[in-house]
Amino acid sequence: MNISTMRARYRPAVTAAAAAAVAAAAFTLAPLTAANAAGTGSVAAAAALPACPFWAAGSTPPARSVTPWVPPLQTAQPVDFSSRPAAPTLSGSLADGRVTITVSKVPNAVAYKVWRDGVDIGYVSYWGQTAPLTVTDTAPCQNAYYDVVAMYDTSGSDASMGRLSQPYWLGADGNLATGPGDVPVGTAIPMTVTSYDDVGQTASGYNSQLGGCATDPRVIPWGTYFAVPGYGTCLAIDIGTWIQNDTVDVWLPGTQANNWGVQSRTITVIADPFGGANPSGSPSASASASASASASASASASASPSASPSASPSASPTSSSSGGGGCAPPWDSGTSYVPGDEVSYQATNYKATYYSTGAVPGAPTSWAVWTSDGSC
Repeated sequence: MNISTMRARYRPAVTAAAAAAVAAAAFTLAPLTAANAAGTGSVAAAAALPACPFWAAGSTPPARSVTPWVPPLQTAQPVDFSSRPAAPTLSGSLADGRVTITVSKVPNAVAYKVWRDGVDIGYVSYWGQTAPLTVTDTAPCQNAYYDVVAMYDTSGSDASMGRLSQPYWLGADGNLATGPGDVPVGTAIPMTVTSYDDVGQTASGYNSQLGGCATDPRVIPWGTYFAVPGYGTCLAIDIGTWIQNDTVDVWLPGTQANNWGVQSRTITVIADPFGGANPSGSPSASASASASASASASASASASPSASPSASPSASPTSSSSGGGGCAPPWDSGTSYVPGDEVSYQATNYKATYYSTGAVPGAPTSWAVWTSDGSC
């Protein structure tokens, strides 16, 4: 581990319960008409929210001075998640001191995880229910950023995850929408830049890798690409106890992390190099629909999910392989398959790794539902 950074490798579950209490505020309001009363009330409610706290309350990093720098042996290229299934979208609004967030369903996903500024505020299992999938942030804060990822099995591994969403911003109007807040593309921020070489999963669940960097998500939200002089391109996917405010932590292998030391760099927010949506401007009052408050998950839902969905779809008769190197029974779009079922599709045999109906074997969005057993 890089001694100049000393990031805490152990990342306990960070829940919204650790957020600060809502500060009291007094307002003098002009007389309201029926047409604008609701909107003005939302603005007042958003303005009354507390500032967003750092995820590791009480952690104060020591002062660090710039050290000698040894250039890395390679330039970090942008982390490319474009081959993974597309991210869900979020919508939501502030009401009664809570933000109720609706997660859009994406094909073949079995669960969704939502964060606010790196704080895990909800895990939602999907097993075919028709009700809206919602998560409730019970401790929202001003100008918070939210991210979501779809999961294609319940292992929690890097391989189980689709793309990380672009950040969503809680605007001054109390609505949640895509928006950069204070960091639109082109924003340049002077930063202290440290480095780490930890291996394994980051706080977002993706594996540590060149180009994956830790930020304070209140300053540079997860899902943001930015350029670091002398390093290359970063994607914000991690956090660290000493990575607060004007500090970012770039990932480098082995001794290269120590060789980086502590540097002063001006980072620049850039557009998604792979053509993902790049928010611009601030969300407006009409930018997002109000989320349904029904079936909401409380912030305490960030506890580790169970190993299987809370309910299972009806099992279909198990398809058996024809054996002898032949083709298994052909895949049928109307059949519900369970793990272990074998089918054939376009002269290839596949085995089911999760429950599905209508998930086409071999399709990019079915990568976590079917595995190829070879041609037939």
